[in-house]
Order: sequence, then structure tokens, then C-alpha cells
Amino acid sequence: MDDRQFLQRALECQRKLYRVALSMLRCDADAADAIQEAVFKGWIHRDTLRDGERFEAWLTRILVNECRNIQRRWKRRGEPLYEERFALIEAPPDPELREALMALPEKLRLPLVLHYLEGYSLREISDILKIPQTTVKSRLHQARGALRRTLSTEVEI
Repeated sequence: MDDRQFLQRALECQRKLYRVALSMLRCDADAADAIQEAVFKGWIHRDTLRDGERFEAWLTRILVNECRNIQRRWKRRGEPLYEERFALIEAPPDPELREALMALPEKLRLPLVLHYLEGYSLREISDILKIPQTTVKSRLHQARGALRRTLSTEVEI
């Protein structure tokens, strides 16, 4: 992949990368830092990409790793893991749905965001998160159930 192709493809998936980073970090500045670092690392290692068709999943995997690095830095510094200053681009229009989604633990929220909001297949999510496809299916099922329970409780009140 040449320099021009890399830049074009990275720009094409910029919004998707931002939403994934924001779903993990919940802070605009940290999400932007993670994306910048992921694109930089992808640029450096662009020659290692074997299948150009999987560029987006490959770059998303780098981004997920970078988001986890940022979370580790937070823990080392003793900072709270999540700050409440976030605003999803193209967030669900229903504020209760967004709150319920962001209240999910990351291990359930991330597959849900990748599959339903970003359109990744189960195989791609499996590659991005480095977990078996059956685990992805299970986490999607658990996340849908948790959302259903949370939202049905809110409706009953």
C-alpha cells in the first residue's frame, strides 16, 4: 500500500474510528489522541498489512490497542477511568438509549458499537478484539439483554 492510498483510506474511516475511540474512552481529547497515535502506528507499519481489503479492521485493531494503552495510563496515574465529558457523533437520538449504551461495561459495549453502529461482521470484530467469534456472539447477546432490561425498567417507571 503506497502513501497516498494509506492516507485516503485512513481519512475515509476517520469518523468510524472516532466513534469507536469515543465509545471506549468517553472523552473527545483522548479519542482524538488515540486516533492520531493509531494512524501514526498504522503508517509506520503499513507494509505489514497483508490484505488491503481488511485495512479498516486492521486500523481499528490498532486503535483499540491504543485506547487500552490510554486506559492503562489513566490507571497508573490514579485518574478516574471515565470522564463524563463526551458527545457521540451521530449518537442515538434517544438520550436514554445513549445513557444505557454508555453504562454497559466496555467488553459488552465495544462489540455492540462495532457491530450495530459501525457495521463490522462478527469475523471482523473477532479479529479486531482478538477473541473467538462465539465470544463476540455471546457478548452481543448479553449486551442486547442488558440494554433491553435497562430500557424496559426505565419505561415501566
